Amino acid sequence: MPPKTTAPKATAPKTTAKPSTTEVHARLRSLIIGGEIPPDTKINIVALARDLGVSQTPVREALQRLEGDNLITYQPGRGYSTTPLLDLPGLRALFEFRLLVEPWAARAAAVDRLTNPGAALGRQLDDFEGLLARRAKGGPDPDVRDVRDVRQELVAHDAAFHAAVITASGNSVVEQAYGQTHCHLHTFRLYPEEIDTANTVVEHRRISAAIGRCEPGAAEEAMADHLRSSFERFARAFGDPGAASAPEVPPRRFLA
Repeated sequence: MPPKTTAPKATAPKTTAKPSTTEVHARLRSLIIGGEIPPDTKINIVALARDLGVSQTPVREALQRLEGDNLITYQPGRGYSTTPLLDLPGLRALFEFRLLVEPWAARAAAVDRLTNPGAALGRQLDDFEGLLARRAKGGPDPDVRDVRDVRQELVAHDAAFHAAVITASGNSVVEQAYGQTHCHLHTFRLYPEEIDTANTVVEHRRISAAIGRCEPGAAEEAMADHLRSSFERFARAFGDPGAASAPEVPPRRFLA
């Protein structure tokens, strides 16, 4: 089925300064993850440039960056389109990869050395919970305006949290392979409009605490449990009760 055409207006902020390529990239990324530019939609570069108040050049450069994020595809003669959503087999394959890599990384990070990321992970969680608390009180907060903004903050927090654990493992090959999946950008496109962040925060706290206490086994278990729960939450987007059966990770043997 051919992709849908064009996209909703991406209104530029009211400012005399022209948005940079980085700002255009961030804006388009937000629109794609938030579903305002639907999956499998043909991108109208002229319309986007007009709506953002920029020339076509920064829009094209931003689209090239998004192509690197696997959020945009380019086909000669057809131009740019947003990528389709993950299907259930694709989601399962992604989480099987994560179950092989991230519990190991959490175990490797939970060591008694200066690079232990437990304290930094705790600060990340404190900042995120503080942001959510300000939203719950309904007070003015320029960083949290509606559900779409919460979605973006959750994506940013989740990506930063898991990346910190991967980096703390000290394995650059694993870090590079993990980064190339862009897993958070794709899985969060499946989230419903109303996002329940409570489970994510609780599960992240458990991982952070185990790493900070230098308990490798507990850190590994907490990460594996979190990934299985995350898979089940995302799988509900397919509307099949049997779809939410989390993939299993085989028993592992650890290197000395």
